[in-house]
Amino acid sequence: MWKEENNQLKASFLFENFTRAFAFMTEVAFAAEQQQHHPNWQNVYNKVDIALCTHDAGNVVTEQDHKLAEIIESIYKRYQ
Repeated sequence: MWKEENNQLKASFLFENFTRAFAFMTEVAFAAEQQQHHPNWQNVYNKVDIALCTHDAGNVVTEQDHKLAEIIESIYKRYQ
């Protein structure tokens, strides 16, 4: 699901509608806040694109990104 490119972990998530996509984003926002690590993301209707990198480490992918990616993936699975 996740791919690493241009010093970022990237993934796209599809949902049945906008409401489900927004609910997913809300859950991810709370998880990201708990991790003190926040994604770059975009939402258009039922699609959410997420890119992760660690700004404090020079905008590269770190273990912190992989950890948040795992959390995001577990949240997404609940929407399937």
